[in-house]
Amino acid sequence: MRYAVVIPAAGQGKRMGANENKLMLQLQGKPIIVWTVEAFARDTWCDAIILAIRPEEEPWFRSMLNHIPTPITYVTGGKERQESVRAGLHAVTRDGVVLIHDGARPFIRVEQLRQVAQAGQTGGAILAVPVKDTVKQVDAGQITRTVPRETLWLAQTPQAFPIERIRRIHDEAAAQTFTGTDDASLFEWAGHEVAVIPGDYHNIKITTPEDLLFGEAILTKEDYR
Repeated sequence: MRYAVVIPAAGQGKRMGANENKLMLQLQGKPIIVWTVEAFARDTWCDAIILAIRPEEEPWFRSMLNHIPTPITYVTGGKERQESVRAGLHAVTRDGVVLIHDGARPFIRVEQLRQVAQAGQTGGAILAVPVKDTVKQVDAGQITRTVPRETLWLAQTPQAFPIERIRRIHDEAAAQTFTGTDDASLFEWAGHEVAVIPGDYHNIKITTPEDLLFGEAILTKEDYR
């Protein structure tokens, strides 16, 4: 089996409070995006990596990723993640399964990539983990409801889909100016089912300065090289 992966990497990372693309920030001396791309390069099922970036940052990305053996295609990303993903999907030149993965999720395992890729052959599939904390619904600073957590899961990436179907859905969403919270939500919006593959709590998204600390802690405990 083979798949392509689209990685949106054009964000500014405002919540990180950095003066640069947060994917350029380092964990144990290596940029976040390098950790992420190397995870896919380790998987022989992955035969194409598409990075949606800001054009002015392309020289930096190329210099940081020139050791990656898997072919990398660079496309111009958009102001929003959904635009970047759509641009990446249109750069995929093969049929079959495409994975869509956050550039800021560096802690992904090959076995997880393969599980979600297999599930995405016929429909949508995502990695997710069960909610561990009690969830409160709040309005104006007051709890209005305690939400049963037994059926609540936290969505992660990668998310996998048949390429032609998810590309068409992205085009339809753009035409109707519909914005989803993730690619699975677009798939749901179009009336398709999405399977959930149990993920890993280490598969965090590096979003805030605190997440950099969590990332460093994960790397002291686990080997992702």
